[in-house]
Amino acid sequence: RALADVEHVVVDEVHELAASKRGAQLAVGLEHLVEHAGPFQRIGLSATVGDPDEVARFLTAGRGCDVFEVDVGSGVDVRVVEPQVTPEDERLAGELMTDARVASHVRFIDELVAEHESVLVFVNTRQTAEGLGSRLKEYGTDIGIHHGSLSKGARIEVEDRFKAGELDGLLCTSSMELGIDVGRIDHVVQYQSPRQVSRLLQRVGRAGHRRNLVSSGTVVTTRPDDTFEALVIARRAEEGRVEPAGIHHGSLDTVANQTPGLLMGFGELPARRAYEVVTRAYPFADLAEAEFKSVVRELSNNHVLWLDEEADRLEKSRGTWKYFYNNLSMIPDEANYEVRDVASGRTVGTLAERFVVNFAEPGETFIQGGEMWRITQVEEQEEQVQVTPVEDPAGEVPAWTGSEIPVPYPVAQDVGRLRRDAAGRFDAGGSRAEVARWLAEAYPTDEHTAGEALSQIEDHEGPVPDHETVVVEYFGRDVVVNAPLGHRANETVGRFLSSMLGQRTGSSVGMEIDPYRVELEVPRGIRGGDVVSLLEETDPGHLAPILELSLKNADSLKFKLAQVAAKFGSLKRWRGSGGRSFGRDRLLEPLKDTPVYDEAVRETFHEDLDVDRAASFLEAIQAGQVAVETHTERTAIGLGGRSSGRELLSPENADASVIDTVRERIKGDRVLLACLHCGEWDRTQKVERVPDQPECPECGSTQVAALNPWAEEVLKAVRANEKDAEQEKMTERAYRSASLVQSHGKRAVIALAARGVGPHNAAQVINKWREDEDDFYRDILEKERQYARTKSFWD
Repeated sequence: RALADVEHVVVDEVHELAASKRGAQLAVGLEHLVEHAGPFQRIGLSATVGDPDEVARFLTAGRGCDVFEVDVGSGVDVRVVEPQVTPEDERLAGELMTDARVASHVRFIDELVAEHESVLVFVNTRQTAEGLGSRLKEYGTDIGIHHGSLSKGARIEVEDRFKAGELDGLLCTSSMELGIDVGRIDHVVQYQSPRQVSRLLQRVGRAGHRRNLVSSGTVVTTRPDDTFEALVIARRAEEGRVEPAGIHHGSLDTVANQTPGLLMGFGELPARRAYEVVTRAYPFADLAEAEFKSVVRELSNNHVLWLDEEADRLEKSRGTWKYFYNNLSMIPDEANYEVRDVASGRTVGTLAERFVVNFAEPGETFIQGGEMWRITQVEEQEEQVQVTPVEDPAGEVPAWTGSEIPVPYPVAQDVGRLRRDAAGRFDAGGSRAEVARWLAEAYPTDEHTAGEALSQIEDHEGPVPDHETVVVEYFGRDVVVNAPLGHRANETVGRFLSSMLGQRTGSSVGMEIDPYRVELEVPRGIRGGDVVSLLEETDPGHLAPILELSLKNADSLKFKLAQVAAKFGSLKRWRGSGGRSFGRDRLLEPLKDTPVYDEAVRETFHEDLDVDRAASFLEAIQAGQVAVETHTERTAIGLGGRSSGRELLSPENADASVIDTVRERIKGDRVLLACLHCGEWDRTQKVERVPDQPECPECGSTQVAALNPWAEEVLKAVRANEKDAEQEKMTERAYRSASLVQSHGKRAVIALAARGVGPHNAAQVINKWREDEDDFYRDILEKERQYARTKSFWD
């Protein structure tokens, strides 16, 4: 009733809403408003709409409208730069506990901040914000840090200081993209490729931010893929080619969320009328009435509303009011732990539960707000992590979830085209300097940056992967499918390949993807030809069912299932896993034949995968439109994806200071030693106190396993008379650990104490011949990095 006289609705940043479930919620909400207020004018505003006509249909539900387009590409001046390493950077690297290349990025950004009055420095992830922010602060840059996992008070404080001119720069994620008022900004720095044209325009557009002013920005790139991608995006921005919004069509949990809202307004109404209101909204125009009925039936079963099947009528129930006010938003209700400084009592920020349950142990260090913290206590019931400030260059960056910006298929394909053009010039006899000159003239960059990126192609041996050529390279247990398909399509191809190979061998397949390659760690006996056969022989129409079957074992689906179930009222309020295992297997069975499960699968396909692109990719291979080449060595391009925000914390080729830090950390770590011979003795102690050859004080045996200090369940498994399948696996790993310790003594304990390094990887580290003891710790560090990169993909 309060909105009965509404005449105009203005939606700012309409592109941001259109691409989310909040947008689908808004679309239904606007149709609900029509029922009370009658027709009204709808106005959508955005600087970055890739498909104005579709966004218009989203906003107006197909009613007539006018689209006014303004050229924004010509009002943006962007340069792409990879800083040149100087002697100062070599010296600075030691101080910042990183390598000279990353030190040059820190120095260059500091120079840009100093040259301008007010600078925003955008990064793509919260991890990078913390890693880069801590290094800039160590360097002395006058900069604050702003992202969504900092406390509200911390964000407001840094916004006010920046607006008042007390800070020259503000390092931020997308939290500052959409127009928070922080005063006039005269330059924007984007660290690493912005991944999407819309992101670049939105972010650089914050500079100037006045009519007739050119917005200036600098993209600081870190490696060849990054540079090529940024150049392509800058070119597409100049041409106004922005990605489409990616509207959520038919999201069933949004229907579940909005139907009780209709009842709050009407009290009761025919189910058919509710269906008509929902399907007037553009995202639900194709929703079948049977799907709608399955949703309201599920809501009725969960006592959210009452469905009279015979009368085809919906009515409020006692649970409707409570459900409505507990589910006002479509933002998922995820558990976050408050980070509290014990000394001052202030809230520093929040940590995602995934980070807490996988990493947060008393004594561990991490970075937040650009500062180092040591965990003193984790309070599970209060969902609080208590910390004290420390100075520790080896601190971890919290692994927040959902922060990866996917590179779209068209951008990745343009990178493939750029590779082909550059490779053709090299093949025609051009030198790196000559090809770099061409690239710098054709794109907004300099010859040094162009030359650094082109080194990857010049050094590449074998066929160059591009938009029409896939290169499958294999060496040992590594298989890399080089294909510029973008994040979501490569995620689809990677899951398909790992699922099929896993089924064939009965073993897990490690997977890592980026927009330009799928990297697999395969069981012994699998060769590159096996992967090629799957690409050339699998029916593209079978891709979706194969993926859905594989998803049933994936934590990502179980995680979404819990979120969707909450929106259906199947869970009173989801508050996370509350334990170390992140699976929600107990939800899967009772929900598998419900719209809850259907929506979790749909959402996973929409947000994480691109089945249509991947299927088209297979069709193109099988039609001969895309060539498949193989190579039996690792190549420069194939290895080019090994990078992440973690490089900000320690160099890829670790120097002596980093090695010393790793050595000291492992010495201070605790390990659980347990005798497997008599089964009567176990002890937890620091690695540095472990003798050169551990033995059991009870029986004298050297068959001593080195386990994680919290691995009591492993001891129970080893000592159990009757074991289930999982306990058998635990026991086998424990005996492999004991065998290593028996053969190699304390050296094995050190390797096994590293993060994520099990008996298999520890054996690889131990058995490798080396001249330098530091190389032992370098190899341990590489295994830890490998684990950090791939742990979320192991089922």
